[in-house]
Amino acid sequence: MILCCGEALIDMLPREAQDGSPAFAPFAGGAIFNSAIALGRLGAPVALFTGLSTDLFGEILVRELENSRVETGQLARSDRPTTLAFVTLTDGQAKYAFYDENTAGRMLDTSHLPELSSDIDALLFGGISLIAEPGAETYAALAARAAGDKLVMLDPNIRAGFVQDEARYRARLDAMLAGADIVKLSDEDMDWLGTDPEALFAMGVAVVLITRGADGVDAITPEGTRRIAAEPAQVVDTVGAGDTFNAGFLAGLHKDGLLTRAALRDASLELLTPAVALGTKAAAITVSRAGANPPWESEL
Repeated sequence: MILCCGEALIDMLPREAQDGSPAFAPFAGGAIFNSAIALGRLGAPVALFTGLSTDLFGEILVRELENSRVETGQLARSDRPTTLAFVTLTDGQAKYAFYDENTAGRMLDTSHLPELSSDIDALLFGGISLIAEPGAETYAALAARAAGDKLVMLDPNIRAGFVQDEARYRARLDAMLAGADIVKLSDEDMDWLGTDPEALFAMGVAVVLITRGADGVDAITPEGTRRIAAEPAQVVDTVGAGDTFNAGFLAGLHKDGLLTRAALRDASLELLTPAVALGTKAAAITVSRAGANPPWESEL
């Protein structure tokens, strides 16, 4: 099983009411939530660990998880409110206003940590859940517990504008990078972190994935680099593309029997290529339709 660890929230997207007045409509979202949904739809065994409210928005999120075959037994439920992200568009560019104080997700603490049972093969961390404390520290503690035992994938997906305590955030990411087996980055992420694949290999990372949009993905190991081309797509929007890629890659590792630390570290670039290709194919389908709507296995 793959345990996705991170945010689940409600995106309040701008819409127009029947009388023409401006309105907002709720949609389930969050980077790690999107990856969990994609994994379930791709047929991989998956669960989500996050702080989730018992309010009406929390119930929307639970229904979406269940409808996409994501196990919900690891959720830490509470009566705190759900994180809301209000989205406004200015000249086609999205701006976000987060309402996250004292929410179920943000106030996750180490008392909520799940047992890393033998049926959990891999864990995925990332997104804005690694920024806001105390939840961010809770995820870091879980990653530290899993390191060296379970397969750990990290997608920092840096959102520098959300960071309030840069020194603590950088220290947290450095510790998590040192315990990760797979790290997915963009060029912008690497610039902000001040790192590169060689430095990550020196920390113990086994596979670095660098996403390059329409130019594809570079899969890099100490063996070398292989560019996997992006799948052609008629782009509607890019919401959830990276989250879906992460899911596709992990689903591919599961399919090919590579979802353990030992198997991953012994795998050649040739063996890793089908998993990367599955990630790019799934992401291409996601960007071809509005919103974070990952494909089902039958669509591939």
